[in-house]
Amino acid sequence: MKICFVGMGNMGYPIMKGAIDLFGKENVTFRSKRKEHMEQIQAETGVAYAPSLLDMVTRSDMVVLCVKPQYASEIYEDVRLAMSKEKVLVSIMAGVSIDTLKKETGAVKIVRTMPNTPAMLKEGMTSICYSDEVAAAEKDIVKQLFTSIGKVEEITEKLMNAAICANGSSPAFAYIFMEALADAVVKYGIPRDMAYRLVGQTMLGSAKMLLESGKHPAVLKDEVCSPGGTTIAGVAALEEHGLRNAVIKAADACYEKATKL
Repeated sequence: MKICFVGMGNMGYPIMKGAIDLFGKENVTFRSKRKEHMEQIQAETGVAYAPSLLDMVTRSDMVVLCVKPQYASEIYEDVRLAMSKEKVLVSIMAGVSIDTLKKETGAVKIVRTMPNTPAMLKEGMTSICYSDEVAAAEKDIVKQLFTSIGKVEEITEKLMNAAICANGSSPAFAYIFMEALADAVVKYGIPRDMAYRLVGQTMLGSAKMLLESGKHPAVLKDEVCSPGGTTIAGVAALEEHGLRNAVIKAADACYEKATKL
């Protein structure tokens, strides 16, 4: 399996490192905009960058598009010139449908994905859907690739824009909450570096509780809220100031933007 990556940003790089582990660096290549960036990645990984996008796609069995959707038009032509119906095209571009990818790239076998930045620590969450033409063996390869950087959920394409809210953009929402909570306790005298450790580990542990206990989030919340205690007072304040509504509105904005890309 020869696999190539178009784009080497915060998502392309960790996915490529997963591909190196799976396929070996001799079967992986990449391109990005800046030569100095490609030289740096080549030095770090031992993976040779391709002389041209056209040549790279021509020589590959699987092509992974890791560019921002607003820059996709810059690479579509070269991809289309080198694409064949046997090659698998994998896209991480938010809001770009399978039909659009078929039209713009000439590919038939399309995999649409939505990973997230915790993939850098192999703790990512990736949502995946496929065009009908992708074979079972090819699906398995794609799943192996994204499992190498975290967890995978296979969903229908009509839910992909919702997945952008759930796992693609949501790390940013979580970071805002953690920063705000850290600011709050710094106000009461806790040193900032300690505040980030306290909050970060608590969020990590809370996420594991949700995933491993099988309990509803409301049940886990209730288990922390003693009658007349500090936690329920804080929860009441969150409700009073509209935390739930703010989160839902953030997801709405994210979804609406995805439908327009």
